[in-house]
Amino acid sequence: MKVILLQEVKKLGASGEVKVVSDGYARNFLIPKGLAVEATPKALKDLETQKKSLERKEKEEKEKMEALAEKLKNVQVTLNVRVGEGGKLFGSVTSKDIAKKLQEQGMNIDRRKIDLGEPIRGLGSYTVNLKLHPEISTEIEVIVEEG
Repeated sequence: MKVILLQEVKKLGASGEVKVVSDGYARNFLIPKGLAVEATPKALKDLETQKKSLERKEKEEKEKMEALAEKLKNVQVTLNVRVGEGGKLFGSVTSKDIAKKLQEQGMNIDRRKIDLGEPIRGLGSYTVNLKLHPEISTEIEVIVEEG
C-alpha cells in the first residue's frame, strides 16, 4: 500500500514522503496513529500543492532576507557602556544588546541570528556576523565606547 507520511517515522522516512509499506503496517499502525494517510490521487495532489506553497514561501523569505542583508551591509552600531578602571567594561556586550540597538535603528533582527561567539568585554570596534537565513549572512560593525 502506498502512504504519504505526515510525520517522520523512524527507519521509514520523513514527513511528506510517499512510501510503499505492507497493508497491515499501514492499516494497523501508521494510519490509526496519524503518522500517514493512504496515497490516493487527491491526497497526492494536495501534497504537491502544499510543497509548491512551501517552496514559494521559502523563496519569498529568502528574497526578503537578501534585501535585509543589503540594507545591513554598511550598518554601524555604536554602544555606549559603563567602564571601570583600566578600560574594563562593567559586564559585557551581548547579542541581546546589539539586537536592541538595531531595533532602535529600525531593523528588527532576532538576537539568535547574531553570531557573536562570546560576549564583547572590551572597548573598540568589532565585526559581528549575522546569519539571517541558512544561505544568507552579512557582517555589521559594532563599536563599543565609553559612555
